Amino acid sequence: MKTNDDATSITLSGASRRDFVRTLSLGVGATLVSASAMGGPLSWLEQTTFGPASWEALQAGRQLGVALVGLGKYSTGQLAPALQQTRLCKLAGIVTGTPAKAKQWKKQYNIPDKNIYDYQNFDRIADNPDIDIIYIVLPVGLHAEYVERAAKAGKHVICEKPMAPTADECRRMIAAMQKAGKKFSIGYRLHFEPHHQEMMRLGQQQALGPIKSLVADNGFRFNNDTPWRVSKKLAGGGPLMDMGIYCLQGVIYTKGDIPVSVTAKLAPNPDPKGLFKEVEAGVNWQMQFADGAVADCRTSYAENLNSRLRAEAAKGFLELQPAFGYGGIEGRTSQGPMNLQNVPQQARQMDDFADCVLNDKPTRVPGEMGLRDVQLLQAIYRAAETGQQVSTKDVQQVLDKTNR
Repeated sequence: MKTNDDATSITLSGASRRDFVRTLSLGVGATLVSASAMGGPLSWLEQTTFGPASWEALQAGRQLGVALVGLGKYSTGQLAPALQQTRLCKLAGIVTGTPAKAKQWKKQYNIPDKNIYDYQNFDRIADNPDIDIIYIVLPVGLHAEYVERAAKAGKHVICEKPMAPTADECRRMIAAMQKAGKKFSIGYRLHFEPHHQEMMRLGQQQALGPIKSLVADNGFRFNNDTPWRVSKKLAGGGPLMDMGIYCLQGVIYTKGDIPVSVTAKLAPNPDPKGLFKEVEAGVNWQMQFADGAVADCRTSYAENLNSRLRAEAAKGFLELQPAFGYGGIEGRTSQGPMNLQNVPQQARQMDDFADCVLNDKPTRVPGEMGLRDVQLLQAIYRAAETGQQVSTKDVQQVLDKTNR
């Protein structure tokens, strides 16, 4: 990708970078946050460590172009608005099968006709230099196809979670991106959120001693406003795939370890011949760790559950509640509140990926992490179906460490 010749000669001292970040933070309405009672991050921009190529791009006013594939609720309500706040990337293109949406987005975001695609001509995006990154925001069952097509088009890719219905599809996606030589990331926004990063830090550094047990709940009463979520073919499963993955992830990055086994039980199904005839209505499961710690988790489409992530340690507790939303996250420990502000999660996530592209460095949420989680989800389903404890010894060993 071409860079501004003047920008390549710019080097910023630590103080200059801090001043520049502070200026940027004013531009997006971000404010500094107080440190937590136990020492935490300051702000989403202050905390972000951009590489040299990113600082050059910022100085030059250069942004990577992102194309959103699928213009459903998440793209409309979260990703497109977030791309108005990003500094290293911008909304440059869209892929949709609905002409009315194409017309609306073209007008709202000033997208040129040449950057608007449908699912038939999608592969022509390979010839478009305006598009650097393709963000797959389709139903889970379509992820593998479009990641592979994006790889063939020679683009960097972010794929929404869960990565795919099966581990085999995940491996195909990873192989396709590796063959293309492009960056590949999974849309795990909470890895870039200060409260969750604080849970990672406190848990993995054992600030309150070793973690003995964890609890995570996440679910809502599904009203069929997005029917694909209860289609086995399109979603790969029910609430475990959609909402349960947050519990799974939260437990793993707070504990800093991967479970050695799982047990599970399907929750009562209130509508087995109707809404939940293809997928589960809910799942209760437990993850067992090598050191004897356990995590009890629940997810549901049949009831509203607390959005909660809590860890009991030898010397106290750490907790987020609400834990998994796009905003309004609150954290506390046995020593007091975390006192952290909420941030534009998706903007931070996408800027981090753009930074990885610009500086040719690995993402903290790679395809291998997506594969790991799908392997664990499949193990939970097997445990629920068989009533047996299922070993996870063959699960991909990848963790998000706090000392990045």
